[in-house]
Amino acid sequence: MPALEAILETAIYVADLRRACAFYEDIMGLRPLEKADRLCAYSVNERSVLLIFARGGTADGATADGDNEIPPHDATGQIHFAFQATHDAFDAWDNHLTAQGVEILSRTSWMRGGKSMYFRDPDENLVEIAASPGLWPMDGTTA
Repeated sequence: MPALEAILETAIYVADLRRACAFYEDIMGLRPLEKADRLCAYSVNERSVLLIFARGGTADGATADGDNEIPPHDATGQIHFAFQATHDAFDAWDNHLTAQGVEILSRTSWMRGGKSMYFRDPDENLVEIAASPGLWPMDGTTA
């Protein structure tokens, strides 16, 4: 079987694109790669991309980068995804989010030594900041 290297993009769908993009730029500090009427794309540490689509904006498909066709896609409901942070940055993220008025819903310590904090974005998606290694067997821990 051919090898996969990583998940390159994570997509979320939001009711208010402007509000969501402001949150991910101003609160999460993500660097915009592209902004359009139906999406905002953000670099996550120059290694992966967070795509934020206006809900319904791609339900009929789209074209990108010229005439390249992208099949229809859309989603509703609260999803969960995680940003990875170092253990050294974890407390700073907790302090930053709290100072920005973001309610931390849960703080978790995992058996392998990792830590997670959970909060909601403006569309009620469950966002996690995970201090790694220490969450999954393949991230450098053996417990």
